[in-house]
Amino acid sequence: MPRGWTSRASSATRVLGWTALFALIAVATTAQTQKKSATAAPAAKAAATSDEVPVKAIGSKSAPITMEVFSDYQCPSCRLLYEQTLKPLINEYVATGKVYLVHHDFPLPMHKYSTDAARWVNAGARIGRYPEVEAALYDNQDAWSADGNIQKFVAAALSQAEFKRAEKMVETCVADSTGFKPARLNLTPQAHECSIDDAIAKDKALGNAVPITQTPTYRFTYKGQIYPPTAGYVTWQILKQFLDSLLAQ
Repeated sequence: MPRGWTSRASSATRVLGWTALFALIAVATTAQTQKKSATAAPAAKAAATSDEVPVKAIGSKSAPITMEVFSDYQCPSCRLLYEQTLKPLINEYVATGKVYLVHHDFPLPMHKYSTDAARWVNAGARIGRYPEVEAALYDNQDAWSADGNIQKFVAAALSQAEFKRAEKMVETCVADSTGFKPARLNLTPQAHECSIDDAIAKDKALGNAVPITQTPTYRFTYKGQIYPPTAGYVTWQILKQFLDSLLAQ
């Protein structure tokens, strides 16, 4: 699937949904085949992965299924996955303790404002408001993608005090590789490093190790077994079917 793909055609969505279903079935089959020969290493790796990004996660770490999503906040396919699939997942499976949902930043160079969007999300996560900032960015992706005014929507999702705390963190960051500086912020290079960028770099390094070749890409851990990654949009109905098949094992 091409990066940044999106489609409003229901027929295309159905085709992608079934393609993703076949991919998930293959993932489950591979995991079951490897299960008998699995060592303790996969379980240790899964635990370490979850511990690396505790602030950009929703749900309980003790949930039987962990779903890691590598995404770019300016990617239309990532928005589609969030709006149509991850929202019901959060309401029905994360809230009930069945799934632990972990986000990893993987901003793509083709998207001008994706790094700055990730910075705002990380700042929101550090003040305990990750879900609110993530929702604000995906819900308003078209608007801020046009002019880079990300903080307008972050400010609307937070209290004034919370926004000032997040803004202060983002102000320590210099412009990204495009030379862009977040709108309405008079940023200048700082003498110290941007710790938010360090967090994004760790996510990208993890993604490169998977490896991630497009966004969104997601992978699952169940009973200590890390399943191979799957890329692209998947409908909620198909993802739910896959999750239920895991829980029934």
